[in-house]
Amino acid sequence: MEFDIAVLPGDGIGPEVITQAVKVLQVVGEKFGHKFHFHAGLVGGSAIDKQGMALSEETLKMCKQCDAVLFGAVGGPKWDNLQAKVHPEDGLLALRKELGLFANLRPVKVFPMLVNSTTLKPEVIEDVDLVIVRELTGGLYFGQPKKRWQTPEGRQAVDTLFYSEGEIERILRVGFELARSRSKKLISVDKANILESSRLWRQIAIELSAEYPDVELQHMLVDACAMRLIQRPADLDVMVMENMFGDILTDEASMLAGSMGMLPSASLAGIPKGKAFGMYEPIHGSAPRRAGKNMANPIATILSGAMMLRYSLGLESEAQAVENAVLAVLEEGYRTYDIMEEGKLRTGTSEMGDLITERIKC
Repeated sequence: MEFDIAVLPGDGIGPEVITQAVKVLQVVGEKFGHKFHFHAGLVGGSAIDKQGMALSEETLKMCKQCDAVLFGAVGGPKWDNLQAKVHPEDGLLALRKELGLFANLRPVKVFPMLVNSTTLKPEVIEDVDLVIVRELTGGLYFGQPKKRWQTPEGRQAVDTLFYSEGEIERILRVGFELARSRSKKLISVDKANILESSRLWRQIAIELSAEYPDVELQHMLVDACAMRLIQRPADLDVMVMENMFGDILTDEASMLAGSMGMLPSASLAGIPKGKAFGMYEPIHGSAPRRAGKNMANPIATILSGAMMLRYSLGLESEAQAVENAVLAVLEEGYRTYDIMEEGKLRTGTSEMGDLITERIKC
């Protein structure tokens, strides 16, 4: 089987971790008899420097013509001017919107051999295996008006938290379907005691639950959820939430797994059944201070590639092969700097990629 994959490395450590993910996918193709055609494009700061925009029409067109998109990270101090008319993150937001990637799946799984790699007690994070379903193309990040202006009383700014019934229903449905395939329990996260958008969210969740009588629906305020994530995370399974809540809580949840360098994500244009078009990326940023030093942890990007194999290409056995290889390397004691413990074998970005590819070949 042949597949076309758009590859957007981006900025900072993006190109380094993407290189390792591509290397892993190439080995998967060789072992299982597939051909992956990789099509490179610019996005973020690198695109601003060379094309004057964070995402060109040419790159967007290329992505639309491919089976899936593999994305690195964007941003860095070079482009941090608050007065600039274009920012690297504009490219990422445009991709999500233009490709219709409304459902962001962020699994958080604590590997047994990494329970001592976090700042939390091992007994708190043991057996953590949850998924956050984040709405990705609505809310504060996209609502209008969004602007700043000057008044006689001083500067003012506004961002609009807007959601339609259709946007809420489709992301909740992803949550229900995913919960149905796991523990049959769904937590809907909102701020219904304060926000009108959250009150609508909760009402639609209640209405939609009638179609899923086999799934137990629970509502949780976002602040309570933030506490539960570090208090009793093993009690959580599938959680669905709006855009900004998901952005913040998934970063918090990454600390359960030891590092943001461990967490992959899938941004999908539909319910994850069969083959859904998607963009796959680590949840971490561009980490410019680590760029070019062969330090970054590529596991999140490699596991994002595994999610791509599963959700967009329909290659379950191949996805499991990648995940098993990551597990084997960790069990053997290899660690990048961010998950390093005493007595373990420290390795760099490219070396970690080599170790994982070798386990796939076995």
